[in-house]
Amino acid sequence: MLNLSDAELTRRAQSPESLLVERKEGLSNGRAIRKTICAFANDLAASGEPGVIFVGLKDNGECAGITVDDALLVKLANMRADGSILPMPSLNVEKKIIQDCELAAIVVAPSPDTPVRYDGRVWIKVGPTVQQASPQEENQLAEKRRSADLPFDRRASSATVKELDLDYFANTYLPNAIAPDVLARNARAAQEQLRSLHLVMDDHPTYGGLMACGRDTRAWLPGAYIQFLRFAGTAMTDAIQDQKALVGKLEDVLRQLDDLFRRNISIATDITSRDREIRRPDYPLAALQQLARNAVMHRSYEGTNAPIRIHWFTDRIEITNPGGLYGAVTPNNLGQGVTDYRNPLIAESMHHLGFAQRFGMGLPTARQTLRDNGNPPLQFQFPDLHFAVSVRPSR
Repeated sequence: MLNLSDAELTRRAQSPESLLVERKEGLSNGRAIRKTICAFANDLAASGEPGVIFVGLKDNGECAGITVDDALLVKLANMRADGSILPMPSLNVEKKIIQDCELAAIVVAPSPDTPVRYDGRVWIKVGPTVQQASPQEENQLAEKRRSADLPFDRRASSATVKELDLDYFANTYLPNAIAPDVLARNARAAQEQLRSLHLVMDDHPTYGGLMACGRDTRAWLPGAYIQFLRFAGTAMTDAIQDQKALVGKLEDVLRQLDDLFRRNISIATDITSRDREIRRPDYPLAALQQLARNAVMHRSYEGTNAPIRIHWFTDRIEITNPGGLYGAVTPNNLGQGVTDYRNPLIAESMHHLGFAQRFGMGLPTARQTLRDNGNPPLQFQFPDLHFAVSVRPSR
């Protein structure tokens, strides 16, 4: 879908702006580029074809004369995962020289799960222009989805809408997911709003919708909880000092987990010759948060009743979740910015609720925070379709 030939790219670069072609002189207006990425991903016209943004061309088709270096390509590629466009679009960014003009070509695939939003707003292509979608056009985009073609968290469950906490949705989730000005003028019924945000499909909550807003998530996803055990030693046969099962809506579980981490982290005081104390935790909170949130975001919820397990030993913390590495992520590129999402709706919900900012940065952030705190490097294991990471205390 994203592999357009050089001949096709040349043809499009020489064509007027249209449903599938957009030109930008440079990176100065990143918002406009993101709007267009969103519009191409929505593909309201159902062309099934990728759209292309040529960065380095003026509106009249003349070469803008920019330098397309690695820094520019990285900035353009990062627009995919910076959390401003949800669900995350599928795109490629590459340097091209067309008729002696240096260009960056952003090729955007139509999304299988629309509507796609940029900054809480739905954008579409209308001829050569990018416009904000009307409520009717949003409904049209929502109708394009087909449950069988979607990731598990976006598929319709057998639950009914009454299993969702509609007060929580209206008062907490919705204001965080939709831009205030759009929400202020939007008089749509709750059912339409739920469907537009992928929380309902075919009049049934999606599994991700049950995770985000369900009254009793485990009634429909028995493994959707976190099991916490703290041991008095280094083995699972040692005495258990504390145990918790963290259950509830996605936000509730993650806030409970943050509180649990804060209560269990120990702070050591180092009195140095520099006339000041250095207070250092055995485990930095930010690193544990990133690792645990990654487990919630990337685990498999399909076909398993197993929870995420956090085992806190005297010499390490082990976090284990069902489901091995997914998609393009491999042991060799793990934590190096490669992103692929088994649960894109859960990732989207975590972003709306403030638990995920820029996608793909969880492991790099955890590694850097641990390094700054003096902790040893992370250790990863992949046992029997599970993912496990071990963290050891600071030296």
